[in-house]
Amino acid sequence: MAKVLVVGGGGREHAIAKAMLASPQVSAVYCAPGNPGMTLDAIQTVAIDEMDFAGLVTFARENTIALTFVGPEVPLAAGIVDYFQAAGLAVFGPHQAAARLESSKVFAKQFMQRHGIPTAAYQQFDDLEAALAYSQGHVLPQVIKVDGLAAGKGVTVATSYSQAATALTTALATSSTVLIEDFVDGFEFSQMVLVGGEHYVLLPTAQDHKRLNDGDLGPNTGGMGAYSPVPQITPAIIQQTVATIIEPTIAGLAEDNLSFEGVIYVGGILTADGPQVIEYNLRLGDPETQILLPQLQSDFYQVIGDLLQHRQPVAQWQTTATYLGVVLAAPGYPGPTKAGVAVPTLAGADYASVAGSPQQLVSAGGRVMMVTAHAADLAAAQQAAYQQIDQLAVGDLIYRTDIGAKGLATNPNEA
Repeated sequence: MAKVLVVGGGGREHAIAKAMLASPQVSAVYCAPGNPGMTLDAIQTVAIDEMDFAGLVTFARENTIALTFVGPEVPLAAGIVDYFQAAGLAVFGPHQAAARLESSKVFAKQFMQRHGIPTAAYQQFDDLEAALAYSQGHVLPQVIKVDGLAAGKGVTVATSYSQAATALTTALATSSTVLIEDFVDGFEFSQMVLVGGEHYVLLPTAQDHKRLNDGDLGPNTGGMGAYSPVPQITPAIIQQTVATIIEPTIAGLAEDNLSFEGVIYVGGILTADGPQVIEYNLRLGDPETQILLPQLQSDFYQVIGDLLQHRQPVAQWQTTATYLGVVLAAPGYPGPTKAGVAVPTLAGADYASVAGSPQQLVSAGGRVMMVTAHAADLAAAQQAAYQQIDQLAVGDLIYRTDIGAKGLATNPNEA
């Protein structure tokens, strides 16, 4: 029986650990650093920081860990996979060089240009005056992107020149490079792929809800909820996405000597000209993972093991239900949050920034938990998720009340 280590401490890692523990081949799953909500599902938390590579490797060796799965982007960008491989340990995730597809927007844009992958036109700047001058002479809206990692929050869709100027000034105060992208109108979706060399497994399509408030208003967050599948993203569109984005990305990585075993997450947008890439992530998405992995009917540990060996896995996904999840966050999120706010205990929930004991959880950061449900269709899944929340003592916790609305809309762009 195998033992698995999951690196990270959020809701995504909670879902990954649950999926691993469901394998008949797995005897124990550890999560470092994890959170106390995970222990409700017999996941063992380990007090080692996700950036303590030496400590993690020592733990993996001492506990004969068969597989390490890295959840978050920060350790991936810092080279945790290279570190584990140098120690001779099996680890699933991209090398530091390939992780630049997420950690550098400029690198990603250049990669897409080089390999003919559809994405919005852009200009990059390292000088504020030049950026402001370009912005003033360019049509609105404009998409302002910080070059480095920003936890899903480094993007501003500026609808006025003053908003663009503020975003550019803020961006260049923290990063040496900023991108101004052409705004592309369309329907956003998340398409994730598990990759092992030239072999890959396509996950069901999902849609994340980035904005804090109902109606896609308010600031960007790490994600306030998700649902899957997405009615508007038909099998034909998925096929087109695979042909024009997924397979050229995998081939491009190999061509650039960046082939790896890990996740390619395409933040996609369906435009009048077909699907385009908004951005790449090189790890599973949060909150999408929490409603995607429960749809896998195959052995997740076996799927990842096969990909590490560059074998094509057998991966079967459910096709009869819709899964939907709603994130609950601490007051103040995505800004400074209030700590110590009571967080309800719910069987089946995925926990994130919480402290305390499993039966008395409290907030210790932004997003604290995700409540998920599945049903025969999207409307029923939405109703089931919110019915669960209605029965919880949520107190001061904040959440959106319209997760899934775009999927239910006749014209999704008006949702």
